[in-house]
Amino acid sequence: MSETQMQFDIEALPAKDGEKLLLSTVVPRPIAWITTVSPEGIMNAAPFSFFNLMGVDPPLIAIGIQGHREKRSKDTGENIRTSADFVVNLVTETTVAAMNITCIDAPPEVDELKLAGLKTAASIKVRPPRIAAAEVAFECRVEKSLSFSANQSIVIGRVVQVHIHDAYVLDPERCYIDTPKLGLVARMHGAGWYTRTSEMFQLQRPVWSARKD
Repeated sequence: MSETQMQFDIEALPAKDGEKLLLSTVVPRPIAWITTVSPEGIMNAAPFSFFNLMGVDPPLIAIGIQGHREKRSKDTGENIRTSADFVVNLVTETTVAAMNITCIDAPPEVDELKLAGLKTAASIKVRPPRIAAAEVAFECRVEKSLSFSANQSIVIGRVVQVHIHDAYVLDPERCYIDTPKLGLVARMHGAGWYTRTSEMFQLQRPVWSARKD
């Protein structure tokens, strides 16, 4: 291991260079495949890798929404702003190809779900439907939205309903899920790079009462 470290003053760098540093090192990132509905009833589906679980009581997730390349708000962000609800569908090896199709830079009037040949299933507590093929889906209501610029915001959503396909539920009463079997996919560095979650290792968490002696 090198004993020296290259220093980057991210405050002095162009935003694009700072982005390269962050996206190349903060990996893997789970993917929120978000479905929303516009006020006109147009469905939208788009993946976001600035996403993670932020709390469990209450159950909160955070989504970082960047601006569109055309310097306008992304359809997902606009739909969440106007409707205050959304669905986070998780991406697995069985759905990653369809997810990639929904990455397309289509205009707002295009339904990415139809483009990817995806069917939807009705949600229980929110207006936007979930993606039927998604093994896991979270129905969410907006808890808080923070805007940092015209092109960047963070949405904190409260999970109000969870859908998990039966094949991955080990014990419904104790809420035990077969996580490895899900085959979840995460985002990596650079354009188009993803990773599987099939290679894992386990560490025993230390206990101070045993360690202090």
